[in-house]
Amino acid sequence: MADFDLVLQGTVVLPERILEAGYVAVHDGKIAEVGLGVPPAARERHLLGKALILPGAIDAQVHSLSQKGQEDFIWSTRSAAAGGVTTIVDMPYDEGNLVCSAEAVKKKIAHAGPQARVDFALYGTVDPEDGAKRIAEMVEAGVAAFKFSTFGTDPKRFPRIPPALLDECFAAITPTGLTAGVHNEDDEAVRTYVDRVKASGITDWRAHGLSRPPITELLAMHTIFETGANTGCPSHVVHCSLGRGYDIARAYRRDGYEATVECCIHYLTLDEENDVKRLGGKAKINPPIRPRAEVEALWRKVVEGNVWLVSTDHVSWSENRKTNPDMLANASGVPGLEVMVPLFIKGASERGIPLTWAAKLMAQNPAKHFRLDHVKGALTPGKDADIVVLEPREAIYDAAASGNNVVGWSPYNGIRLPWTVSASYLRGRKITDGATVLAEPGTGQFVRPLSRQVIAGAAQ
Repeated sequence: MADFDLVLQGTVVLPERILEAGYVAVHDGKIAEVGLGVPPAARERHLLGKALILPGAIDAQVHSLSQKGQEDFIWSTRSAAAGGVTTIVDMPYDEGNLVCSAEAVKKKIAHAGPQARVDFALYGTVDPEDGAKRIAEMVEAGVAAFKFSTFGTDPKRFPRIPPALLDECFAAITPTGLTAGVHNEDDEAVRTYVDRVKASGITDWRAHGLSRPPITELLAMHTIFETGANTGCPSHVVHCSLGRGYDIARAYRRDGYEATVECCIHYLTLDEENDVKRLGGKAKINPPIRPRAEVEALWRKVVEGNVWLVSTDHVSWSENRKTNPDMLANASGVPGLEVMVPLFIKGASERGIPLTWAAKLMAQNPAKHFRLDHVKGALTPGKDADIVVLEPREAIYDAAASGNNVVGWSPYNGIRLPWTVSASYLRGRKITDGATVLAEPGTGQFVRPLSRQVIAGAAQ
């Protein structure tokens, strides 16, 4: 009788090495064994040749509910399953419902659970009128991190947290051990530059980058990391489009502070002079897509080890909110869940960058970041058997053709992908076969971080 439920043999990509002709064995929904050579018997056994076998990705930044009546978890987690993303961490800025209390957290869990096809964790935030008083109750309710913004997109849905309140919130988070993630755009600077662009009469694709030049990001990053240094709170910038930003974080780490930066897949893929010029509003993202020179600088930061996570900042705005000829009138953000993993593999392969970075930046580090690494993030015995398989089969991406996205547009449409997701597994259960998403709504589960007390007890 076979000891394992599932065995996959192929090129196993781990954070520290690659196992050619390696295998992963699964039992009872958990990773049971990882090895080299002849794979053991199993009830289900796949010899996949040159296929890549990686830990299922954890997307650290997803907006499932930014537009009412649009995407929701039924679609975001379908896109995730198709793309080899087995856990999403959803942002707290839901249209009509800021996730800023234990009640709101519980309500969102109850809403997402019956829809989710992959596992999910949640961010919490604060209402500026409440201050930091509800942070402890949200920790108890199971949030995996907190999210704030130095820029006010909307006073109710996406409010600015001014410096004194940011300091108060960081101080409240410090004893919990969770991380404070912050949207890094200086409010006063952005508003000044936006006014200048509007006064100039420029409304085409150039307007967005001009309205948010690099200094608007970098000023905010100093505020964020200095607040972390002042309070002892792990501070995290949730997206940075500039190589200089990663150097700033490295300097704070050198001085002994927990200061990390996340890179979104669009900053590693798209550029201003080609893609933003071609796509207009469909490539409008905050902070903006930068010139090609910055794209290449960010890949160098990956190799240097100065990128902590890679995510999507996924949001599927309806097309009418992304096609205004006045660039600044469009909503900001793009979908990316279905294609993040293949895009990273493509970019790394083209530059000769070891694929170990894929396992580290899209699985291992996110699991650590959100304190989910007791069950997620690695092909390690005892952890959830969350796995993605990619075959060396070329495809041209088309968001509408797959049927896995609530919208048919994508800034990545037309990109040639040398590696294609052919299967993904959630806790040992196949959730896509590369052609069809097999996971039904409700397959996914809410995952919460280990408490600091549990971690301390395990270490004793």
